[in-house]
This record gives sequence, structure tokens and C-alpha cells, in this order.
Amino acid sequence: MISLSRGEIEALIDLPQTAIAIEQAYRATSAGQVNLPPVGHITFAEAMADCHIKFGHVQGDENFAIKVATGFPLNADQDMPTGNGLVLVVSAQTGGVQAVLHDEMLLTDIRTGLGGAIASRLLARSDAMRLLVVGTGPQALWQIKSHRALMPKLERIELWGRNAVRAERVAKELSKEGDVDVAEDLEEAAIKADIIVTATGSMSALIMSDWITAGTHITAVGADAPGKQELEIDLVSRADLVAVDLIAQCVDHGEVSHAIAKSALKKSDLVELGTLLNNRCNWQRTPNDITIADLTGIAAQDIAIANAVLASM
Repeated sequence: MISLSRGEIEALIDLPQTAIAIEQAYRATSAGQVNLPPVGHITFAEAMADCHIKFGHVQGDENFAIKVATGFPLNADQDMPTGNGLVLVVSAQTGGVQAVLHDEMLLTDIRTGLGGAIASRLLARSDAMRLLVVGTGPQALWQIKSHRALMPKLERIELWGRNAVRAERVAKELSKEGDVDVAEDLEEAAIKADIIVTATGSMSALIMSDWITAGTHITAVGADAPGKQELEIDLVSRADLVAVDLIAQCVDHGEVSHAIAKSALKKSDLVELGTLLNNRCNWQRTPNDITIADLTGIAAQDIAIANAVLASM
């Protein structure tokens, strides 16, 4: 049995190559080739924390995967990691455990970052140059790394966070690979952005509809559990296209769930990212379209990145 630590796993990751596997996971999911049971979810109200258990199997794969990931955002106040977890890779022929990837949330962070960048690359305007990332946690960092890797033509990247000290810290860490500016005013930064990525654990809207100009794309990755919300409902209902990673999952606890609950959006208004990637939709972007990708994270991504790590050994 293979057992890998976080450091060993990170050394095996190549972002562009892993992105190919993540994109294929979206395609396979929307083509009905992945068995994805409902997500297991536990909340810890006093700690403002949660735990996700995601698992699934791609048709024909020798193995399946089970991922456990925890999010304890208050840990940041004590300079402790806010996320942790592991991925089990299990034989689909014998049920034997093939690998334990003790990634401490790294694989979830990377596959979510790559998923966000894949969505932005697909849905944003081809001339998009200005990226705003909202959030200061590990996911904000990986969203910027992933967007840089998949969208190298981006000319300006801004980061905004409710905690200015953390925002400066993340920007400084990323400055080794290129400039990241800290935005002082969220509204002003959102108005100017071509692409906005929201990566927070917010329980109420941070991005308002009035701030968003024609042609903007938004990738929202924070609403991965019941109650979480980053976008104003009016903004979601106003969008010309709303893409999701998995319709059944997003209508339950994704960003779009709030608009659907208020009858401001219908399930039939949604299109899966994999469907768009598979060219099974007639949508074509116009310069003035407002587009939104609501990504709650799917087990197919966890399977894909686990397989990519093992294949790199």
C-alpha cells in the first residue's frame, strides 16, 4: 500500500497536466460516466466549521476514491491550518486500500483552484485581463496559482480580504511568481474586474449585483455547504449564463440554491460545466454577457487528482 505525506504529494503535482485530468472529470460527470453518491456533510456550529465526505467511481477505473476534508476557519486566528483531511484510493476489483494520501487538504485546494481556473478560462471573455480574487485563505492562493497557470495572458491580479493583514501576507507569498495587488475597496475592485473569483466561507452575500458590469465573469467556489453564500441573489438571477459543476449538488447547497429557493432562478436555467466542455450546448458568449460558475466541488475531481498523483510516481 502506498502512503504519501503532504510534502510528497505536492512534489508530484504539475498544475497544467493535472488540469487536463480535472477537465476530463467534469466531462465524464456530465456524460453520466461517474457514480457520485450524495455528499456526506457534518457541521460544527460553535466552531463555524464543517467536514465533507465525498466519494465516487468513474466507469472502467480500477480504483475509486473516498475523500474526507475538514474546514475550521477560526484556526487562522491561532495560526493553525484551516483545512485538513486525506484521500483513500481503493481497488474497485478487490476493495483493498491501494493508497492513503494524507494531503492535509492540499489536493482539495489544488483541484478546486484548477476547477475555478478551468471555468474562468471557458466562460470569461477571450480578452479578459484583470482578475480579482476575494478571500485570503489557502483557496485564494491556489485560485491565483491556477489562474496564472491556465490563463497566462492575465495582466493584473488583485486580492481582497476582510482581514487586510492576511491579504498582504498572501499577496507577498504570491509575489515570488508575479505581482499581486491588494485591493482596499471591494466594490471598486469588482467594478473594474473582468474575472472575479470568490473563495470565502461567507454566510451572506459579498458581491452585489450593482457592482457587476457587462462582460464580467464570476467563478464562485465558497458556497460548498448549506448556508454559505457569496453572491447577491439578484446577481445570480441576472446572469446570462449560470454554469455549475453538478446540478443535483448545487441546487441543494451551492451558490445557486439561494436564488432557486427564492424562485429567482430555476433548475432548468442551469447548465453543467462538463456539458459546456463537451460542446453539448449551443451557448456562445457575447462581449456583454455576465456569466457565473458555481462550483461546489465533486468527487470526480478528487478521483482525478488522486490518480494524477499516483501516475506521477
